[in-house]
Amino acid sequence: MNWEDITGQENLIKQLKDSVANNRVSHAQLFIGKEGYGTLPLALAYAQEILKNENEAAVSKVQHLNHLDLHLSFPVFSEKSKSLSKRFYEDFRNMILENPYSSFDDWTTILESENKQFFISVDEIEDIGGKFLLKSFEGGTKILIMWCANKMSDAASNKFLKFLEEPPKNTLIILTADSDQDFLQTILSRTQIVEVPRLGDEDVKQYLSEKYSFDQEKISEIAIQSQGDLNVAIKLAESGGISTEFEELFVQWVREAFQVKKKPEMLKNIIDWARDIAGWSREKQKSFLDYCAEMFRMALLQNYGTPDLVYKKINVSNFNWEKFSEYIHGANIEDILQEITDSDYHLQRNANAKIVWTDMGIKLSRYIHRSA
Repeated sequence: MNWEDITGQENLIKQLKDSVANNRVSHAQLFIGKEGYGTLPLALAYAQEILKNENEAAVSKVQHLNHLDLHLSFPVFSEKSKSLSKRFYEDFRNMILENPYSSFDDWTTILESENKQFFISVDEIEDIGGKFLLKSFEGGTKILIMWCANKMSDAASNKFLKFLEEPPKNTLIILTADSDQDFLQTILSRTQIVEVPRLGDEDVKQYLSEKYSFDQEKISEIAIQSQGDLNVAIKLAESGGISTEFEELFVQWVREAFQVKKKPEMLKNIIDWARDIAGWSREKQKSFLDYCAEMFRMALLQNYGTPDLVYKKINVSNFNWEKFSEYIHGANIEDILQEITDSDYHLQRNANAKIVWTDMGIKLSRYIHRSA
């Protein structure tokens, strides 16, 4: 990955390049930011810079993700009591070569995981430890890039901590994650944190202008909707706009929640709605929860007279966005968002998805009728 291929992040690129030039590379670093901000592209370009300084021929190998001293680790699902990323390396490699800004949801979709849980296992950490005990193939630095490192299981985290505390000589560890919340504090204290900020709208616009033949109005619209996430911008550009699946399900939920007060028989529709969503993969369910939370926040901003901050609205099925927004206010937004957070928590801990969604769906019918 060449530095020039990375969208935006000029200040961070300079910081990373200077650390290599001045021989001030920390042995363990954690790049925190959404995948669409460029965490992995930055990590790959950083690794390429380091390996290139040792051997100019390394550039082509890193760009094709087949350098023997560059090891990639990423979450996968368990199969036959084993969970090792090397089983799916070619799938992962192809995804990243096609789009290095790909998200965790993209990865689970590629593997058609259904309801399988993706994580980084203790077996994976033991496999990594074995690889790094071997000598470097090219006699220089050995680099580990762990993508979505916050998906480590508890056992894997404790095992990884030992590797982090006493890494083999000439080892560089780069972790990427969208948040630092799911890491052991002892891991965080032993890594240099590199904050990867969201991309500026102008950076996204420039990328879109170079890759797609849209007019400037369309480019601006996509840039605003993507909120600095290049992966989202690419998907919006290629689909021509936001996918309506989440919009339609959100509208269905809200409309039925409004009617339950006068028509209790509508509860059956909410139960059917919950059953359909419960059949999705866990990651897709989580994405829908995130979408719902975002739309309630947008409705609150709309209601409180700040439409300029509303970068996303719902426009399907003759949905009256302005009228809906009047029902989202300070007296119910906290409970609505807390219910979504609680549902996410229970799904992550393998609660019965149908019960979780049914419970949340019914509770909205109470919150949405609460007076301001």
